[in-house]
Amino acid sequence: MQHLLEITRTNRRLLEKILNAHSLEQLNTVPEGFQNNLIWNIAHVIVTQQLLAYKLSGLPMMVSDEMVAKFRKGTKAEGVVSQEEVDQVRSLLFTTLDQTEKDIEAGIFKNFQEYPTSTGFVLKSIEDAMNFNNFHEGIHLGYVLALKKAL
Repeated sequence: MQHLLEITRTNRRLLEKILNAHSLEQLNTVPEGFQNNLIWNIAHVIVTQQLLAYKLSGLPMMVSDEMVAKFRKGTKAEGVVSQEEVDQVRSLLFTTLDQTEKDIEAGIFKNFQEYPTSTGFVLKSIEDAMNFNNFHEGIHLGYVLALKKAL
């Protein structure tokens, strides 16, 4: 499972570099032809990982219900994200992953609820969830790179 987490960390380091290289205004800009912005995509991967790993295991998540409501699948960038929210997203990029690693090592993901993804893949375990999460984060890294070019 360690290799799965290292892939996620690598993706998150790339997202962090992009987050740090853009102004608050740039992070909040939705370029023409897009439905979301840089900050939405970055926050979305954090929320999705928490839903896939923790929510599907019946465990408390490390993100607020408000954050889930704002950045979950099916939402779009609405309103402006504040600098305080950007700072929180920056922090959660790695604190959530570090805690997930500890929790995997502690074996707390015992009651995983089977979940069919929108792509048709059925998640049956925490390992499936982390594998799918890496696929999902790769898709959103691609969106982030396209958004960056469109700014």
